[in-house]
Amino acid sequence: MGMLALCVFAVVFNYISTSKEVCTNALLPGAKGDQGAIGEVGEEGKLGKNGPPGLSGVLGEMGLVGEVGHTGKMGPIGERGIKGDPGYIGLAGFKGKPGTTCDCGRYRKVVGQLDVNVGKLRNAVKFLKNVILGLKETEERYYLLVKESKRFGEASMNCKLRGGTLAMPKTSDTNQLMAEYVSQAGLMRVYIGVQAQSNDTDGTSRHVFADSSPLQGFTAWSQEEELNPPVSPPKNSSCVELLSSGTWSHVECEAAMFFICEFPKSRRRGAGAGGGGRGRGTPAPVPS
Repeated sequence: MGMLALCVFAVVFNYISTSKEVCTNALLPGAKGDQGAIGEVGEEGKLGKNGPPGLSGVLGEMGLVGEVGHTGKMGPIGERGIKGDPGYIGLAGFKGKPGTTCDCGRYRKVVGQLDVNVGKLRNAVKFLKNVILGLKETEERYYLLVKESKRFGEASMNCKLRGGTLAMPKTSDTNQLMAEYVSQAGLMRVYIGVQAQSNDTDGTSRHVFADSSPLQGFTAWSQEEELNPPVSPPKNSSCVELLSSGTWSHVECEAAMFFICEFPKSRRRGAGAGGGGRGRGTPAPVPS
């Protein structure tokens, strides 16, 4: 029985292996159907990339002349040209009418006084423009706090260019006025017109004001300066500063700080030999 089954299996396997037809799961295509109906128009597709530029077109006709545009900004001034040749001498004019006799001396005096007054007015206007803002004053002088950080030499020159000098507190009242000026401005110290001047003969030094006059009577050195007065301060520390407390102290001349300038008040006309009094006359000229 077993042999019979084995023979049947061998015959079937041989038949399958020699058969030209192979059994697959693939479906065979059917006949082509009829053409379907045309579908609806689809949505517009995305914009494609720009193609290569085309050939240049034919040059068109020239357009009409446009309106005149706005006037542009003025250009830079050109270089000065070469001086031209002098012109021809003109014809003589007609003879004028004879003048009338007048007393011109009185009018010349009036015109001369007007010129003097105009000059004073110009100086006063310059003074107002350059100095008056925030200044302090005494009977004889104006004081201006200059809020520009400068070294001592530069500060001194700045005051001279303004028509004055570095402030010189020669009295207790003036020193107190200047100290209050500094304190009200929210500052701690400023340059003043006091500086040590060395003596070449014995190596000592003395202090002088900005007008080269020596310190006499009033000084306001700090307690430290009073207890340890330098015989000859170093050259770079020969300048003096005024503190908001009203005391003086030596400081390096290369230090940059604010400073106070002073300007004298001129005398009134006629207050000379007999009067001896000083009034609030026209301010001294100040360069613009």
